Amino acid sequence: MAKTIEEFISETEFAGAVINRLAGDASTRRYARVTLVGKTAMAKSAMVMDTPTSGENFHAFVQIAESLVSAGYSAPKILARDMENGFLLLEDFGDDSFTKILANNITSETELYETAIDLLVDWQKIPAMPLPAYNLETYLREVSLFPDWFLLKVFGAEKEADLRAEYMQIWSDILQSAQLCENIFVHRDFHADNLMWLPQRNGVQRVGLLDFQDGLIGDAAYDMVSLLEDARRDVPPQLATKMIERYLQKTGKNKADFLAAYNVLGAQRNSKIIGIFTRLAVRDGKQNYLQFMPRVWNHLQRDLQHPQLSTLRNWLDKHVSAELRR
Repeated sequence: MAKTIEEFISETEFAGAVINRLAGDASTRRYARVTLVGKTAMAKSAMVMDTPTSGENFHAFVQIAESLVSAGYSAPKILARDMENGFLLLEDFGDDSFTKILANNITSETELYETAIDLLVDWQKIPAMPLPAYNLETYLREVSLFPDWFLLKVFGAEKEADLRAEYMQIWSDILQSAQLCENIFVHRDFHADNLMWLPQRNGVQRVGLLDFQDGLIGDAAYDMVSLLEDARRDVPPQLATKMIERYLQKTGKNKADFLAAYNVLGAQRNSKIIGIFTRLAVRDGKQNYLQFMPRVWNHLQRDLQHPQLSTLRNWLDKHVSAELRR
């Protein structure tokens, strides 16, 4: 019989703690905060992550978390684990995500984003993790979510089948000609909801990292896209430009090459997100993600202005009207 959260907690230093289950998101992971009040000490808390061991990269989460912590970054420390039943007891970073901090004007937007950029610069020093690398197959599998869910929903199966082959060939040509690197750790969901603000720490350790279990080895521009083309919040264009310049100055990367990779990966990621949000609405009944679609389309349309994406831009202009993009 599968173990319950209560049974797992009873075997840890948080035995007897109050368990407060938290609202879920788009994944099958479930979270709870456990709080233990001692007789002579202040209350202490931790987070429980309850993940099906058959999916969602449970073992990858453990591996990446331990690698990031050992390299000196603020991923949650693992306090206890039950690998068989998919339970982890994690360090509690609190509730101050970048999203919450920005909504309450607690810390300047510039300071938060500069620190996040500095972290992306710094963690190029992370020793290579034995993770799968992005390759053509992975990129194409992700962009296929766009025809398989969005185009299918708006056009129906027959027309979607005709359009899919054209769309996938365009993407194959783009990706094979793009000069993308597969040489550093890529978080893949490096955005305001997954970044926690830890002002009591120093330097880049002030950025607490969550939801990195899908991380791969890939191109550094991918996480920049995640941060600056956030599906859930508007990042002012002038701030995004300033952050890209900061990154280029600190890394010494060639600007033209970086912007080419940034826009190709931006278009790739935003196409994928449109497919995912459609899937969440159609298959899972999670309609709330549709509110973000106009913003994601805007990101995609900006990315498509890069000359390397002209064939995709022309194809979308021909087949997906402005009305459908709304």
